[in-house]
Amino acid sequence: MSKTDHSNNISTPKHLAIVGATGAVGIEMMKVLERRNFPVASLRLLASPRSAGKSLEFRGEQIVVEPLTENSFKGIDIALFSAGGGISKEFAPHAVKAGAIVVDNSSAFRMDAGVPLVVPEINAADAGSHSGILANPNCTTAITLMAVHPLHRAFGLKRIIASSYQAVSGTGARAIEELRQQVDEISQGRPVTKDVYPHQIAFNVLPHVDSFLEDGYTREEMKMQNEGRRILHLPHFTASVTCVRVPVYRAHSVAVTAEFENPVSLEKAREVLMEAPGITLHDDPSKAIYPMPIECSGEDNCRVGRLRLDCALPNALTFWVSGDQLLKGAALNAVQIAELL
Repeated sequence: MSKTDHSNNISTPKHLAIVGATGAVGIEMMKVLERRNFPVASLRLLASPRSAGKSLEFRGEQIVVEPLTENSFKGIDIALFSAGGGISKEFAPHAVKAGAIVVDNSSAFRMDAGVPLVVPEINAADAGSHSGILANPNCTTAITLMAVHPLHRAFGLKRIIASSYQAVSGTGARAIEELRQQVDEISQGRPVTKDVYPHQIAFNVLPHVDSFLEDGYTREEMKMQNEGRRILHLPHFTASVTCVRVPVYRAHSVAVTAEFENPVSLEKAREVLMEAPGITLHDDPSKAIYPMPIECSGEDNCRVGRLRLDCALPNALTFWVSGDQLLKGAALNAVQIAELL
């Protein structure tokens, strides 16, 4: 299955580690493992020295969080990383050396040709060529491609133009608290405290996610094209994306216009989306039925709606997709990759 002997049988309970266990994604990983009844023989929770010593509950038991060190992975079969690219770069090789398979949620290895970048509903077979490390894609990329992929299979994708509406939880727990604090401050007529974002996020939108590049796009915006090429196996795929941070606690949404090689039809598009795994077609605008982040929060599937023939481009569809970026965009996708192993 892999270039080195890392393969295991999913029916055999596995010894797991979660790196970044006290973060928003780490906590979701524990919930997903429990909810999906992943066969866990033992679970080791790892975090920074600042978070070590805390206790987190898993399957009714309290597990003490341990400090992450180079020697944390002895006896571990699968290590789920969600602690940032720098931590992954430093510690993932130690995990692999100890015999563990790493599923990494950061951007550290996504563009490494030797590391499969996997969305199981799209390119599960790629997971079979790992050398000890597999990567989760960017959350916005994963949610968007969940809707794009079945349409690509039906019509042949050329390019997309998209705008994202990204929840603050994509930045982390501190951003969630900042939004809550700002709402309270505004309602009480007090000055707004800004720490995580350069501008007020409450009752505002920021067309600024990640750092800017010389061409005016941000790193986040280019991930859709760069990662999409690898996941879809489309080396010439292009994506022009504007990423926007919105005052929503959880779940990202993306407005997508997708242009295809072949003629498109709404009937066929609806058919393939209804049959696609991990997708719920939620589309009846006449009854105000369309995807909304408030309804996608905590939901495994991504919802697609506002599906229509694009009025400006030939062979194009425009639609709206929402998904929980802490789940399909992070924790759920990582656990699904672990299940593939």
